Amino acid sequence: MPNNISQETRQQIRAGKLLKPTCGLAPGFTQANLVVLPREYALDFLIFCQRNPKPCPVLEVLEPGSCEPVLTAPKADIRTDIALYRVYQGGKFTAETEDIKEYWNSELVSFLLGCSFTFETALIRAGIEMRHIDEGKNVSMYITSIATTPAGMFHGPLVVSMRPIPRDKVVKAVQITSRYPGVHGAPVHIGEPEEIGIVDLSKPDWGDQTVFKEDEVPVFWACGVTPQAVALESKPAQMITHSPGHMFITDILDEDLAVL
Repeated sequence: MPNNISQETRQQIRAGKLLKPTCGLAPGFTQANLVVLPREYALDFLIFCQRNPKPCPVLEVLEPGSCEPVLTAPKADIRTDIALYRVYQGGKFTAETEDIKEYWNSELVSFLLGCSFTFETALIRAGIEMRHIDEGKNVSMYITSIATTPAGMFHGPLVVSMRPIPRDKVVKAVQITSRYPGVHGAPVHIGEPEEIGIVDLSKPDWGDQTVFKEDEVPVFWACGVTPQAVALESKPAQMITHSPGHMFITDILDEDLAVL
């Protein structure tokens, strides 16, 4: 039997009982983005992450062919413990599936990258509303005009997640999220979306539209969906990821990633 809420939530996901976005689930436990690549691309992608730590902070890299994240969630199965996965082949999104067993082979290398859902618990505790959680929606995500730093074959635009923050709480939100560099850290942009190439906030590239209240400011954080935008431009033969908003829940406590 599971002995904590992270294990219990993964068990429910594996059983097909939780198909919704994971924002707000297993509060207090770190969530992660997933990227799975053939071994031939793994070094290039690791260097890409090292050069782009804001969108791609590495929590764990699995051995080739391994499906157990022994450092972040022992006994979990990376092939089944995410509610929805996406498959990209040759730069095209080709499938969405509830598990990736049929795609698995001994040459695949899995990367778990930090996710901004992790610091949302700290924001809520500080009295900052997370509207997408309150409304049962997925967070809004956008492709920006900001280029990532290329590495090997990998290149493409930065993706950001956006949360509306009351103007008088923006500084507090920056201070809180700055303590979590392993899960994207401080915002990359505050205010005018046009300055980072976002034309219409009502039309996110992934996730749901967010409705603003009076005197709220859009605040943008680097997002772990960036590798999916990179896959569309770089065109690796295959890349498997989580479906945006449907994260892998680890056994790591959020506060274990916080810095003073």
